Amino acid sequence: MRFIPTRIHGYLDYAGGLLLILAPWLFGFADGGPETWVPVTLGIGALGYSLFTDYELGMVRVLSMATHNMLDIASGVVLAASPWVLGFADEVWVPHVIFGLLEIGAGLMTRTTPEGLRSR
Repeated sequence: MRFIPTRIHGYLDYAGGLLLILAPWLFGFADGGPETWVPVTLGIGALGYSLFTDYELGMVRVLSMATHNMLDIASGVVLAASPWVLGFADEVWVPHVIFGLLEIGAGLMTRTTPEGLRSR
């Protein structure tokens, strides 16, 4: 059931990417290890592929919305699993899981065709 319009998803992309980049400092887990750099790296990636997505807020529209949604889902899985896979779950895991699940949900619930734009 895809009910999130691509324009709304775009705003969430840019806000969410920035929040992921800032999260270690905002939520107090910026210790310089993978707990810090996983969300920062994924936030930078989200901003990057958002700029190249064929939707209302894309700058260079070469990446389909379906592909963008798949990248969001994959990124969310990596983010949510990272505390256990990379061994920092004893220090922090809640922000990674919450943001990861939100990213997965957004990828599963966003429409694949932007309104008013030619889909590629």
